[in-house]
Amino acid sequence: MYLKTLNLRQFRNYQDQNVEFNAAKTILVGNNAQGKSNLLEAVELLATLRSHRITRDRDLVQEGKAIAQINATLERQTGVSDLTLTLRRNGRRSVALNGESIRRQMDFLGVLNAVQFSSLDLELVRGGPEGRRNWLDTLLIQLEPVYAHILQQYNHVLRQRNAFLKRHLETLDATSLQSELVLWDAQLATTGTRVIRRRDRAIQRLAPIASAWHASISGSTEVLQIKYLPNIPLEDNQKEEVQQVFLAKIQQRAIAEMHQGTTLVGPHRDEIELTINQTPARQYGSQGQQRTLVLALKLAELQLIEEVVKEPPLLLLDDVLAELDLSRQNQLLDAIQDRFQTLITTTHLGSFDSQWLKSSQILFVKAGEIIPN
Repeated sequence: MYLKTLNLRQFRNYQDQNVEFNAAKTILVGNNAQGKSNLLEAVELLATLRSHRITRDRDLVQEGKAIAQINATLERQTGVSDLTLTLRRNGRRSVALNGESIRRQMDFLGVLNAVQFSSLDLELVRGGPEGRRNWLDTLLIQLEPVYAHILQQYNHVLRQRNAFLKRHLETLDATSLQSELVLWDAQLATTGTRVIRRRDRAIQRLAPIASAWHASISGSTEVLQIKYLPNIPLEDNQKEEVQQVFLAKIQQRAIAEMHQGTTLVGPHRDEIELTINQTPARQYGSQGQQRTLVLALKLAELQLIEEVVKEPPLLLLDDVLAELDLSRQNQLLDAIQDRFQTLITTTHLGSFDSQWLKSSQILFVKAGEIIPN
């Protein structure tokens, strides 16, 4: 797939900016806080309807404006598509494909595929489990767009159940409370089981690819293992009975949930375990080794999406080359070649060899304006 044009209106610090892409690699050069990352964020939003930087649409709309809009023209083997995402300061976002409004947003997902790799991704190793869950969910949305709807359903039930528990935190009659909770328990187990199954399947597919990349980058001196550790304790022979195990664990934690006023069971508490040579990666070795792990994860994402959608996704590299030493930079750049359309942000061009610079489109970004080289 190839992103041909991108237009940003009242988005972040862009007033009305049109970009035409004319090479497999585009390097966006500029000082910090000029808008380089904002452009990559716009592409990420078109691919996943999510931003790894913020959660509220109002933060994406220019101050004093009611709406922001992102338009793109994308060429795929099946033809050319026009994508439009409209963000509203005080209202729901909307999407359109080829000028036609789309009621269900999950029907918009899967048209554009992209893998984002930024310096923030180092938190995948060092940070808490929530970041790893968000990373896996974002990947899953691209592999299986219906997952966005499944996750939304689960989060809706979770919010409702938590609200119910909080409202009845002071309730002394636990028996009547438990009888009312049965309905929420059933919904939580049904929707949560769908999340667990898909997360488990995605990790089963991703783990061997990431391990192979990691062995290649580390010169086979380190072994990476990725394990999905669902909050619902499952044995291999229980995979078909997830819902029953889910409900049993809810019953075990019922008293604790009533005392704490929150849901303690479900995929919102899952962990993705990353180990190098059987040692937890967050406790292991140097920043360099952690960077190798994240690089292996990102290359595995690219490969898995390409296998599933039958076309190479876009790669968005946000100020990440400065975070990698020369050896890891070369591993990444060699893996990309011209196979993936790549948008790269940088503060200077010193990280690139002359061959890369010759074959790349170079754009300068200053205060929300893009100036061709």
